[in-house]
Amino acid sequence: MTDTQPAILWFEDIAIGDVPAVGGKNASLGEMVRELGKSGVRVPTGFATTAAAYRNFIAANGIEPAMDAHLQRYRAGEASLQDAGSAIRELFLSSSIPENLAGDIRKAYDALAKRLQLKAPAVAVRSSATAEDLPDASFAGQQETFLNVRGHRALMDACLRCFASLFTDRAISYREAKGFDHLAVALSIGVQQMVRSDLAGSGVMFTLDTETGFPRAVVISGAWGLGETVVQGAVDPDKYVVFKPLLEVPGVRPIIEKSCGAKAIKMIYAEGGSKRTQVVETSPAERMRFVLSDEEIVELGRWAVAVERHYGRPMDMEWAKDGESSLLYLVQARPETVQSGLSRTMFRTWRLKQKDLKDRAGPILSGAAVGSAIAAGRACVIRDVADIGRFPEGAILVTGNTDPDWVPVMKKAAGIVTDHGGSTSHAAIVSRELGVPAVIGTGNATAVLRDGQEITLSCAGGDAGMIYDGLLEFESEEIDLGSLPETRTQVMVNIAEPAGAFQWWRLPAKGVGLARMEFIINNIIKIHPMALLHPELVAEEDRIKIRELTQGHASPEDYFVDLLARGIARLATPYHPHPAIVRLSDFKTNEYAHLIGGGAFEPEEENPMIGFRGASRYYDARYREGFALECRALKRVREELGFTNVIVMVPFCRTPEEADRVLAAMAENGLKRGENGLQVYMMCEIPSNVILAEQFARRFDGFSIGSNDLTQLTLGIDRDSDLLADLFDERNEAVKRMIVQAIAKAHEAGIKIGICGQAPSDYPEFAAFLVEQGIDSISLNPDSFVRTIHSIAAAEA
Repeated sequence: MTDTQPAILWFEDIAIGDVPAVGGKNASLGEMVRELGKSGVRVPTGFATTAAAYRNFIAANGIEPAMDAHLQRYRAGEASLQDAGSAIRELFLSSSIPENLAGDIRKAYDALAKRLQLKAPAVAVRSSATAEDLPDASFAGQQETFLNVRGHRALMDACLRCFASLFTDRAISYREAKGFDHLAVALSIGVQQMVRSDLAGSGVMFTLDTETGFPRAVVISGAWGLGETVVQGAVDPDKYVVFKPLLEVPGVRPIIEKSCGAKAIKMIYAEGGSKRTQVVETSPAERMRFVLSDEEIVELGRWAVAVERHYGRPMDMEWAKDGESSLLYLVQARPETVQSGLSRTMFRTWRLKQKDLKDRAGPILSGAAVGSAIAAGRACVIRDVADIGRFPEGAILVTGNTDPDWVPVMKKAAGIVTDHGGSTSHAAIVSRELGVPAVIGTGNATAVLRDGQEITLSCAGGDAGMIYDGLLEFESEEIDLGSLPETRTQVMVNIAEPAGAFQWWRLPAKGVGLARMEFIINNIIKIHPMALLHPELVAEEDRIKIRELTQGHASPEDYFVDLLARGIARLATPYHPHPAIVRLSDFKTNEYAHLIGGGAFEPEEENPMIGFRGASRYYDARYREGFALECRALKRVREELGFTNVIVMVPFCRTPEEADRVLAAMAENGLKRGENGLQVYMMCEIPSNVILAEQFARRFDGFSIGSNDLTQLTLGIDRDSDLLADLFDERNEAVKRMIVQAIAKAHEAGIKIGICGQAPSDYPEFAAFLVEQGIDSISLNPDSFVRTIHSIAAAEA
């Protein structure tokens, strides 16, 4: 060793500034043990060999000249990557660890055994390159980790293999791409207490949303057994999303997403034989059960915030749960390297051209979206990494899942599609770093897509990625949000899908002006609420679907309430603490009938647009039990999840008397206006709402103009009629007069009034008209926000 650097350092003696000595991974572990333990973050103890130890190994065995020669031959094209890598690794494996270093490692292992009060403890032996986990390079999975290593002989063998793994093919390729000098990089070995996650579960987490960069969320993935299945993308994990700002609010658990992954397999320790781990199938009960409890999700979320605060930047972490003690541990932390490097004011939007979508069927596959881009090209279906040589540059890679050996071909892909994996799998992490759009965890892409098939891959819809047959046209636009003007009018956004809520967080909106509850019911829940309450009244095939969708939940009603509550919470998240106005369900009877089991509860109407919809349903015997579930979900959002910024809005309320009945029904279900700060708004979309505005204003805290229905009912035009489409115009003088009256009467009554209809998004001059009338807020579709805010500012000038 050198005079200044010993061969071994214990984690508690290592700080983040020691990257040159022990690499990024081990420096981070040391920093966490030293500093974050004070915040209650649990990190397994251990020690690390230093860069000096690695260089001593190289020098003692005299292998550097041969290493350099193999690298030169590779660069000159005289040897393949595989041949050069294999030759260098063999140099390591045929060498021996110098006795002074081997003695230090054995002595430290024995001291660790004494600390843990075990005779021969199992340890994890991890590689940590001295250029690893730096802000501009993740080095994710480039070197090896060896688990469940026990005893001196096995430990020395694992250390030798760790040294050799500095020159895996993928590590050489990665350093070439990043411009690192291979011989200037050293390798530190971390020897760490083994957490028995094989008996419980493990996973990864990020302190921001990995697809959109939304900085106020912790995203956690988890699966049974060892974490390698999650990192490699071999398993479809659970996904949990936690809202950071509410983590310290007493009595709330701000878990805004809980998705139960398939978790078909798990990695555990092998019994006997030469292999230390094995992959086995999970039980049906494990597949249906969440890996983490709500308490554990919140605990990990708080740890993530503590780690991020300590390092002062977004972080990427690995966690594990010990099956013997049931304690959670953080086993790794490194800087997040993709989203944290992007501008908060410049972002690019992508969209498929609608004219191209109209003539085509829907997507043929879907999965988790990585990135927000769109790619089109020919599919190249490869099931085995041995076949990556046939991949043509610019094609779309279709495979089961990836590991670091796939990186060279991933760099050549226009897009990536996998059968398995979640948003924190290897395929997702590398795709993000490479800037390649990917759809992960489709389930059966390798079976559905043909080699050479022309496809379009779209990640432009939020969390959900879609695969379409054929080459669709698309467009993109780069937006500079830093140049947007300030406005006196409160400019908000309409958000339909929880999956896309984070996509627009960079917009300087003052809240969500319209979140439609029926989108969550239709796209996520999919079941008519009355069918959940009375399954005996629905057809047998629908009962089967209901049982399949609701399995794993405490009851069918809990399925509805939980999914609706978390969906609403996610919509309320991007602009918190600004208000999020959530409209109660406003399905028409024909739309409700299309839900699973809906046909048993919905009457047929000649004109559902002006039929049994909106407020009239909530107190009616035919739906009031379903409305009670909506109220339970909203109560959970505000009180259990902590989103008191949620404002409830009543749609299609025909008379003041009907308003009284709805407010009474809400109060019966725990949503009393004024209690716990609850505000209740009304959609102003029926002529009676304008004519009797003074009376409605005594019952509600605010109005929101629905220009579509107001136009329909003022002009007597069915807004769904193709025959009358040319006559439907929100800019008609009669409609504008109704709006002028509504704004004036609301202000006379001292309540707020805004608009959430389509008109200001479609017509900039309509937005200017609203400003002239003194409207308090305008809520726009996100894709028209930038264009329309300029019109609003000009009208205010």
